[in-house]
Amino acid sequence: MELFLAILILACLYSSVSPDQQGDALFALKSSLNASNDQLSDWNQNQVNPCTWSKITCDDNSNVLMVSLSNMGFTGTLTPRLGVLVHLNTLSLQGNGITGKIPEALGNLTSLTMLDLEKNSLSGEIPASLGNLKKLQFLFLSQNNLSGTIPESLSGLPNLINLQLALNDLTGKVPDSLFQVPKYNFSENHLNCGLNFSRRCVSDSEGSPSKSKTGLVIGIVGGFLGIILLGGLMLFFWRGRHKGYKREIYVDVPGEVDRRIPFGQLRRFAWRELQLATDNFSEKNVLGQGGFGKVYKGVLSDSTKVAVKRLTDYESPGGDAAFQREVEMISVAVHRNLLRLIGFCTTPTERLLVYPYMQNLSVAYRLRELKPGESVLIWPTRKRVALGTARGLEYLHEHCNPKIIHRDVKAANVLLDEDFEAVVGDFGLAKLVDVRKTNVTTQVRGTMGHIAPEYLSTGKSSEKTDVFGYGITLLEIVTGQRAIDFSRLEEEDDVLLLDHVKKLQREKRLDAIVDRNLHKNYNMDEVEMMIQVALLCTQGSPEDRPAMSEVVRMLEGEGLAERWEEWQHVEVTRRQEYERLQRRFDWGEDSIYNQDAVELSGGR
Repeated sequence: MELFLAILILACLYSSVSPDQQGDALFALKSSLNASNDQLSDWNQNQVNPCTWSKITCDDNSNVLMVSLSNMGFTGTLTPRLGVLVHLNTLSLQGNGITGKIPEALGNLTSLTMLDLEKNSLSGEIPASLGNLKKLQFLFLSQNNLSGTIPESLSGLPNLINLQLALNDLTGKVPDSLFQVPKYNFSENHLNCGLNFSRRCVSDSEGSPSKSKTGLVIGIVGGFLGIILLGGLMLFFWRGRHKGYKREIYVDVPGEVDRRIPFGQLRRFAWRELQLATDNFSEKNVLGQGGFGKVYKGVLSDSTKVAVKRLTDYESPGGDAAFQREVEMISVAVHRNLLRLIGFCTTPTERLLVYPYMQNLSVAYRLRELKPGESVLIWPTRKRVALGTARGLEYLHEHCNPKIIHRDVKAANVLLDEDFEAVVGDFGLAKLVDVRKTNVTTQVRGTMGHIAPEYLSTGKSSEKTDVFGYGITLLEIVTGQRAIDFSRLEEEDDVLLLDHVKKLQREKRLDAIVDRNLHKNYNMDEVEMMIQVALLCTQGSPEDRPAMSEVVRMLEGEGLAERWEEWQHVEVTRRQEYERLQRRFDWGEDSIYNQDAVELSGGR
């Protein structure tokens, strides 16, 4: 049993998180190959973890090692962006209908040991850049439409043991050194080998292509399994001598002896390291403060800027639970629009989490707390932030298993990286959801003005409470105002931003809704679209609110008109009923309470 577990552990080392550029390059490959909706359906452009995608193999450092897309019926081309996969050792695309040229950028894949592109419709010359692949052992380009000469640079591949170039339209001289490759096949071309030349076009050891490839595959698979088995045996005996061994890093939680927190490959920081990085947690480095501690700006010894969340009150009720919750959330959720965790630090009295520093701070800061000389968020950036935030929440709700409810969606928790891309952060109140259970919380947590009415009244949270919070966040992005602002009372206006916007929307005064700091530099049709989406998200009944996937589609211009027309019909019917009741009971103006605030925003 222990041997089986050891083998399983070794196999699992190939799943991890890879950098954004690897995922971007692979998604570019999917697009260039003209993959259908049914092909590579789990290759999600916004999910920056290609190591979880089908047909991809990674090492335990999150590097993509193998891309295997054989016999899948692709008809597109090869993207040059594959050149960023510098750790790739196997690229296998044989048996498709791929057209176009072999990209020169493949010469950047200096870790490549196998390149298999045979049985496609590739044209053009063999790139001379393939001579840079000094580790290459297997090069299969047979049965394409390649032309030109065989580049001399292939002579400089010291580890090449199998070269297949048959059935192309190659011409000219075969470099002499290539006849020394143990297995080669240059037949069915216009090359200087064969009956009228002194060299054979096929090596003596070369069998039929199918048999050769079958033996190769069997050999590779057998060798790989042998390595795993040997590694498993070594681990088995090593564990016998080191019984306390665990591959993961575990941290004991005080008061919960049997419950441990797995941190996997996260970096473990020393307390002194973070103390120095934050200038002894100086108040001048405070970026923000939440329910369980402060967040400090820090600079590590290698000049990397970080944000350090210090949970100094972790032993208070909920503090250590918040630490564990945040780690659990971020370990499950990996997406370009979600804040990633770099590492952690634990002492007997404190818990600290380390994140990338977000250069442009939060959306709330950029809307309302700018310092002199800092620029406001322009309208195109606000649109991009709205869509990025929606995509991050969509991933939490619909692509995590179990799904995650954030429970504190607001502009202050949407961070902005150096490119002003939205990154949803602060998972301190988030909740992993078991769909088999109701999600009732004994204590309502969140920020007033962003909390859905059903959550306030019943304590029951769902993904639709996040949708409500997102709707309020959209209103913040458009108006630049806070969700609750008592200064509006001075103008005899609504304290709640939602009610204030609904009133202006009914009066068709959309120009009065938009943030004045934009100085009318915005598209009114786009403003109207975002207001409509926000009002759909903040409907009183959670069942009436759209899912975040629908919100993403509406922001991208799909399906909003139909949902909005339906909403207006419901609103008109509801208001007519309210006015009928007014007349029936003959209420005076002074006794009429704000129906919208009660219905859409809950008791305050």
